[in-house]
Amino acid sequence: MSVAKAGIGFFVLPGAIFSVLAALLLYSMWRGPTMNMPSTLIGKAAPRFTLPALPGVVGMPTTGLSTEDLKGQVTVINIFASWCVPCRDEHPLLLRLGADARVRLMGINYKDEPDNARRFLGSLGNPYRSVGMDPAGRAAIDWGVYGVPESFVLDSNGIIVYKHVGPLTEDALKGPFNDAIEKAKKGS
Repeated sequence: MSVAKAGIGFFVLPGAIFSVLAALLLYSMWRGPTMNMPSTLIGKAAPRFTLPALPGVVGMPTTGLSTEDLKGQVTVINIFASWCVPCRDEHPLLLRLGADARVRLMGINYKDEPDNARRFLGSLGNPYRSVGMDPAGRAAIDWGVYGVPESFVLDSNGIIVYKHVGPLTEDALKGPFNDAIEKAKKGS
């Protein structure tokens, strides 16, 4: 093989690899985000956990949040953090969801400082009936959380019927998330 042909291959191969990767990226962006990720917990009882309460939030229980709190009514668990930018984006929708009489909205504050979490809820509004603090992220691991935000719909028996990865959107609330709430109501 001549030196000229080897030199051309040296420049063509990286360009071809870059082009393929760029095409894959553009395809995934065109297709849109996948927010309905499978979970091995669907159809199973919520993981056992007991978390301390977010202290100092007026009107919120000081007893924390545990598995037992998830029974008796259709419940949405939202895992959030004050440092999470998408959590801020979804917050107006959570305020609306928190006012929905069909569900009880509970929060798990993930790897956050209590002062920061209080400021976050104080400035944006508190949609939650209760917030448990998960400073080490142990409970989130048990829930199979990939990152924040994530939300789960549970029936009144504490069985997980749906998992939404990423920030809630208007389309999700009108579509699959709403469908999951209705399914949880029927299954209760």
